[in-house]
Amino acid sequence: MSDGARPPRLLPWTGSEGKPCYLLTDGGGPLSRIADVIETTQLAMAEDLLEHAADLLTDARATPEQLRFLVTRMGEALTDVHRIAQSRGMRSR
Repeated sequence: MSDGARPPRLLPWTGSEGKPCYLLTDGGGPLSRIADVIETTQLAMAEDLLEHAADLLTDARATPEQLRFLVTRMGEALTDVHRIAQSRGMRSR
């Protein structure tokens, strides 16, 4: 982008059909701030999930259902973290 315009920001959520959502912004508007809060929340939730996983994996009484639930939530968290990394990578170029 040679005109100095920022690239579109990949938002930390998807549209109704699961497609990526983008924001054309200078980075300081209200929607951009909401996206920042959601990213921070998603990263904190992923960190909490990692701590829970460490605890659950050391518990010999953990059931297959608990582990399956954990893996499902971890997949969701990884999807969120990956989207955040993509978004931040696009904005740092």
